[in-house]
Formats: sequence, structure tokens, C-alpha cells
Amino acid sequence: MIYDFHTHTYLSDGVLSPIELVRRAHARGYGVIAVTDHVGLADQARVIGTLLEDCRIAGEEWGITALAGVEITHVPIGRIGEAAKRARDLGAQIVIVHGETIVEPVEPGTNLAALRSPDVDVLAHPGMLSEEEAALAAEHGVCLELTARRGHSLTNGRVAAMGLAHGARLVVDSDAHAPEDLLTSELARGVALGAGLTAATAADALEANPQRLLAARGLA
Repeated sequence: MIYDFHTHTYLSDGVLSPIELVRRAHARGYGVIAVTDHVGLADQARVIGTLLEDCRIAGEEWGITALAGVEITHVPIGRIGEAAKRARDLGAQIVIVHGETIVEPVEPGTNLAALRSPDVDVLAHPGMLSEEEAALAAEHGVCLELTARRGHSLTNGRVAAMGLAHGARLVVDSDAHAPEDLLTSELARGVALGAGLTAATAADALEANPQRLLAARGLA
């Protein structure tokens, strides 16, 4: 079963509608997909409301676990906790934060601000993850993302090494913006192994850690 907690639709910078994205994921063999469009603070109600409705319909009709989420993106570091709490209060089932990828001008301190928020589930493509950040992720139970996304994936090896060294949970996500970006089982496993995981730690990232995340939020 494929778990993927990071995808986008035309509600932000993806190309598909939410319902079509979920349908294509279902056809690809997904068991769980979180639709996590980019948001700041002002646009959350519009995005989350639409995703909640389409994800509910998809789950009822096709049996896939489709979760309405957000990716808090390029929000000032002093407002990240506020943005995550607002998303949760509006009904977001999965909250991820756009981490300090080396290919975008993300404000320094974003990783730490995300990891200190009790409302954040996943720190996406965290870039040059530090020892302090990895330890904080482990302490707070925030998952660190190994991404299949071109560019963002350049630091997967560092994220994996830091995460494993400090006991943080790793997950593999697609960061899909188009249908061809969706994961297959083979691709997800390749991302995990390519980041330096063993067969056992890859299995944790692909199955056990997603299940723990879902259970922690009452979504299992």
C-alpha cells in the first residue's frame, strides 16, 4: 500500500482538481493520500473547505483514505505556529510545513518553527537538516520527509542520516503537482533506499511511520 502525505492540486500550483488527483492515486494503488495545497494564512478556509468535501466524497465512493491537508509555505517564521493552528482549527487533517529546501529562498528558522508546533505532522524537504532539528523532530514526533520531488530530493541523504541518528520518523512523499509525479511502490522504495536507508528502515518509512502518524491524529 502506498502512503503519500504531500500532494498538490490546482487550488495551489498543481494541475489536477482534488477529486481527479485522488482518483488517479487510487488507480495507482494508493491506500492513503493527503492533498496538501500550499497556503499562507488568508487563504486557508477556501482551500481546506474544498479539500474536505472532495476527500470525503472520494473516500465514500472509492474506499481510499483521502485526507484534506495543507502545506504552509513561505510563511514568516513568527507566524508558522499560528498558521498551523489555524489550519487544524479549520479542519485540516494533515498539516505539513514547507521546509528549508536548498532550491528555494525559504526563511532561515522555518524548520525549527515548524518542529516546535504541536499542530505540524510533517516537515517537508527540510534541506540541510541540523542535529538540533533532527533531535527536535524525534522529541515532538514530527515526521521528516524524504521526497521524490526533483531538486528538493538533493538533500534526502542528509535528512535520512540525521533522522536515523536521532531517532526521528522518516516518511517518503511525492510532492506531486501532476499525475506523472504520483508514487509507485517501486519508486517510493527507491527513494528510501537511495537516501541510504536499509531494507528495515525503508519499511519503517514506507509503512510503519505513516501508520504511526495516522494513529497519532486519530485517522487510522
